[in-house]
Amino acid sequence: MSSKRPAGPQDPPPSSPPSTDTSSSDNDSRSDIEATLQEKRGAQGGPGPRPVPKRPRREPSEDGSSSEENVLYQAVMDGRVAIEVAVDEWLQGYKRDWEPAFLELVNFIVRSCGCRGTVTLAMLREQQNTEIIQRLTETFSEDSSDYPLSLSTGPWRRFRASFGAVVTAVALRSRHAVLYDGFLLGGLTALLTSLADSQVRAFRHTATLAAMKLMTALVEVALGLSQRRDNTQRLYEAERGKSPPRRAPGKLEVLQETLRELQEQQEEIEAVMNAIFKGVFVHRYRDMVPDVRALCMEELGTWMCSFPASFLTDGHLKYLGWTLHDKQGEVRLRCVRALQGLYARRDTAAHMELFTGRFKARLVSMVQDKDPVVAVEVVKLLTVMLDTVAEALTEADCHRVYPAVFCSRRPLATAAGLFLYRSLLSPRHEGDTEPSPGSGDNRSFFRLLLTFFIESELHQHAAYLVDSLWDCAGTQLRDWDTAGGLLLEEAPEEALSDQQEKALVEILAASAKRAAGEGPPVGRGPPRKAPPKGRRAVTEQRSRLSLCLAPILPRLLAKFSADEEKVTPLLEVLSCFELSVYCTARLERPLEQALAQLQELVQKHTGPEVLGAASRALGALCDPRLPLRGRGELVRSRLGDLLGERCHRLLRLPSLDEEELYSATATLKRLSVLFNAHDLTPWQLFEPCTLLLRRAADTGEVPPQLLVPAITCAHFHILWELSRLANTDVPQEQLLSLKDKTTSFCALCQSCLSNGDAGVREQAFVVLSDLLLVLGPSGTRGAGAALAPLRLVPDVELRSQLAAVLLDHVFSPGDRDGDGEVPNASPTRPQGGPEPDAAEAHMEDLHRRRMLLAGFCKLIIYNVLEPSAASDVLKYYDKFHAEYGDIIKETLACIHRMDGQEWARVVLLSLQQVMTELLMEHGPGVRGVPAFGGLRDLGRRLSLFFGPRPQPNRQVLLRLHRDGIAFALQEGPEGGPGGHPGGAPLYLPFLEVLSEFSPRLLPPDRALLLTHLQQSCQQLGMTPPERSPWPPLAAYHRSLQPPEPPQKRRRTEETWQGPSPPLSPALTSTVLRVPPGPPWELRVPSPSSVVPSLSVMEEEEEEEEERGGGSSEEAPPQLDQVRDLFDSTVLGIED
Repeated sequence: MSSKRPAGPQDPPPSSPPSTDTSSSDNDSRSDIEATLQEKRGAQGGPGPRPVPKRPRREPSEDGSSSEENVLYQAVMDGRVAIEVAVDEWLQGYKRDWEPAFLELVNFIVRSCGCRGTVTLAMLREQQNTEIIQRLTETFSEDSSDYPLSLSTGPWRRFRASFGAVVTAVALRSRHAVLYDGFLLGGLTALLTSLADSQVRAFRHTATLAAMKLMTALVEVALGLSQRRDNTQRLYEAERGKSPPRRAPGKLEVLQETLRELQEQQEEIEAVMNAIFKGVFVHRYRDMVPDVRALCMEELGTWMCSFPASFLTDGHLKYLGWTLHDKQGEVRLRCVRALQGLYARRDTAAHMELFTGRFKARLVSMVQDKDPVVAVEVVKLLTVMLDTVAEALTEADCHRVYPAVFCSRRPLATAAGLFLYRSLLSPRHEGDTEPSPGSGDNRSFFRLLLTFFIESELHQHAAYLVDSLWDCAGTQLRDWDTAGGLLLEEAPEEALSDQQEKALVEILAASAKRAAGEGPPVGRGPPRKAPPKGRRAVTEQRSRLSLCLAPILPRLLAKFSADEEKVTPLLEVLSCFELSVYCTARLERPLEQALAQLQELVQKHTGPEVLGAASRALGALCDPRLPLRGRGELVRSRLGDLLGERCHRLLRLPSLDEEELYSATATLKRLSVLFNAHDLTPWQLFEPCTLLLRRAADTGEVPPQLLVPAITCAHFHILWELSRLANTDVPQEQLLSLKDKTTSFCALCQSCLSNGDAGVREQAFVVLSDLLLVLGPSGTRGAGAALAPLRLVPDVELRSQLAAVLLDHVFSPGDRDGDGEVPNASPTRPQGGPEPDAAEAHMEDLHRRRMLLAGFCKLIIYNVLEPSAASDVLKYYDKFHAEYGDIIKETLACIHRMDGQEWARVVLLSLQQVMTELLMEHGPGVRGVPAFGGLRDLGRRLSLFFGPRPQPNRQVLLRLHRDGIAFALQEGPEGGPGGHPGGAPLYLPFLEVLSEFSPRLLPPDRALLLTHLQQSCQQLGMTPPERSPWPPLAAYHRSLQPPEPPQKRRRTEETWQGPSPPLSPALTSTVLRVPPGPPWELRVPSPSSVVPSLSVMEEEEEEEEERGGGSSEEAPPQLDQVRDLFDSTVLGIED
């Protein structure tokens, strides 16, 4: 870095600027910028910067480096000294002797790159930047690709922030004198430009950060100079406008001289800013390191917001627009946040009309960005645009954002809810005749919301819409008086349609649940426990909800009593009330009316949803802590008497006609639902239900619609009796009576497992699973020791019947379409839209089957069934992995924690069962059937359970191989087909499945198994495995051989094809380079693969300069015609 120090007091100013070879292509040296600045000052004829007093230079060491510690680096690393103090000390040293101080700044930057080398005074005086960087590159450590800015731990994150603060402070705290000395700014800029062009990633990254921070500081300095110049210009104009007698000539000269000095300083700063922008930013904004690109975009947004007069131009905005297509989410995120700051101000947003028109489509499409954080920020940006440039977003653009309110990611849904509220539901969209938002009447809001919810046809659950709007429109959604008034409106011109009433009831119920403290809907995160202050707010909201809706709820129930879809959400609202309000607010009359409506609804409906909601509401009103619980208990007694008497009467009849059958079915359905939340054992329903089940087992003439609720009622009867048993001192007679009931009921349920109706079989399966779990080994130990006489132990027949139900109802091939795909799901259906009826039925059926499988697996986990029973499930792991993989995986994990040896035996047993089934179906030629490939896939999946580290499972894996070899080499029937000695052993193909577990073996275990295999073959008189003519045996023998060490592949020009280069070293950039060879061997992309031009304004001179700058990160000249600034291969444009 050959340079001349700035002119001191004893040095006369140079008579002419130093000569510079402007035709040289070396843009790495400092002399270009310094010469430019000195030439400008010489041409203007102004004096140089004010001289500063000098002090004696620091004594250099023998090699020319400073003997003192690097104060700046120590301040950044230790953090004990304030950055401003360290920079001020450095500036004082620079004023005394510029050369050692500048050397300290250079070494500070070099050490911050993680480089072990040091720049000496001799290197600084005699060498160019490229030569210095070459010397430093040779001293870089090749052991690791890490460098300070690449580390993400806490100390290094602080180092990154402190490093940028040092560079910023150097520029800001020297703005009044040293910054314009003709060397500091130019020399530092030239050094950073050269480092940013290096192939070493650490140099490039660190220098880019320093250059961007320096540019940000210079923008602040230029802004201050501009303001000072404007103020001085106004003072000058004011003084010159005075009459000659009042004018002060000396003051005019001072102001004129100040203006000229400020103009020179601003031109100098702008020249350096332009050099940094074109020398660093233009090349590094498309760097291969995502962090570098993100850094450039973040600082560009800062420049535009701080100094819009210079940077808010189409020539600068285009970089933000282009980088919106970057493949890395962090880079896109920085662009979006930069745009948020620009669009948030009306003065800057007004100058972005051309940018908005060009890139608006891209911004709207980014609402569906694969990075959820980027999608959230894009929606926030579009919301900001609604306030400043609302005319830019069309109705079609808004409709592309609205579906996000129904997405499963709550941050995105909340941001989209705010956008929806601002664009469609906010008060500024209401008519002039509507009341103000603070009046408490939000009819217009609810009508607009209903229109959106109905016309969008995006979702069927209002809870997701309410959750999205809760943060921004919670006040309107909590206006339950207005919502209730709309539902009770009778005037034809004001009344809602049937569809609107249904939607408003769902919205009302969802807002009530949210106000009562219920968490977000399913899929939007786990429920969060409210803090004490939040719990007080929830209590207040529940009280207000109760006071608003309790008086009108009976009227709403009466109006919609015939419509299950409307009355079910209203019954759920009752469970959200603060029920003590009925007593404290003297609302006994509405309580009686609500209970009367509940009783009527139970007698009127038979649907499980409405009956379940009514049962829960009645249970809440019968809470023992409620002062008026007696009224709820009275209604429950009435229902029990009515339904119990009808059940006893109908089930005693020897035969039922059609009307009696319907009445008995409806009565049992109501009782089965009520039994879930209420103790109905006093009405003695167990006896008639078991009689009905016994009649079905004996004659088979009982309709299945009677059997399902009868099984449920008898099941709940036993559970309620168990719940009333004390932990100790239980009468023996009571235990014997309950044991007789349980045993007889389980026998009846076991007989129902062979019933011809699928619903009866499934209900019996569920009930048996629950009873075996409650009264099994785990349920009758510890706190349940008093129930030990009631313990149920399943026999072999029951286990086989349960496994048969699983095979028919869970693992049936007809229950799935293809590879677990939802049938009849339209691929063109919009995201978040309603599922077709067939898809909904498929999902409900899948949920039902998963519940059956989970019930069976719980019996294994809690030791009700032996672990070997898991083989009935495990053999379908590969085939039904998409539907039940998580359940089966968790079951295996639990067995592994209980007993590792038994876990391995279960894995092997499942494979042996599948192998035996294939042999029984296809015979000895099983290797040629596709199902054998499925068995190998199953073995490959099960081998993954042994993990990447074989040491913890070493013994069980050895046992699995030994037992597998014994199974594969067992002799078939004497003289039978495929049996030894006439042919290969019948089960020999099983060795191919066993070979899937061989990669998990340690080398000593491989040798041990090889010896065992050879001995087993020798005992059976078979050919040694290495010379065996049977492929399964040879394949298994090869799988036990020690793996060969990987050989290094020599990289030559012939080892790769096409324009993609070989991998670069860890410390160098991964830039696309020109491979050796003639240029015509390169494959030029087709015109369809080239992204169309995205330029906002014509800048031919700048584009030519960017293509010819010679940066190490640019595309080769041979491909300039197809890979320039607009090419997706350079920008990393996301498809």
